[in-house]
Amino acid sequence: MIRATPQMRDFAARVVAFEARANESSGSGNPVAFAICEKLRPQWANLMGTVGFRTLLSRALSSAHGKAAWLRAVHVQEDGVLAWSGKLQAQVSGAEMAVGSAVLLAELLGLLEGFIGDTLAMRMMQDVWPDLPRNDSDSHKGK
Repeated sequence: MIRATPQMRDFAARVVAFEARANESSGSGNPVAFAICEKLRPQWANLMGTVGFRTLLSRALSSAHGKAAWLRAVHVQEDGVLAWSGKLQAQVSGAEMAVGSAVLLAELLGLLEGFIGDTLAMRMMQDVWPDLPRNDSDSHKGK
């Protein structure tokens, strides 16, 4: 089974924090994971097709359920977009959303890394977030 490395989990948490700061004004009430997946979807769907992206995201979501209970209410739509019930939004704190978002992203990145390797996976992430400050601990050379 492919698992996200500690470095990938750290990187995912940094992406979530970065995106949360960038999207504070949106006021959508959706977890930052939704915005992150929307940024990843075009590039990753280009690489593996919409069905491939949806499958990878569904698998990551399934793996993340046990680590963030609110993710059980999230589903992947046919076009690869994440969705959930508006009723649940009021019941999940911002901190819980951030933790769950990082867990989901780490699982998704772990799966992608297993398919295409860590170097290409990180390059794709840096293409989406070129302004994310680099952290030398993100180099996966010590795995």
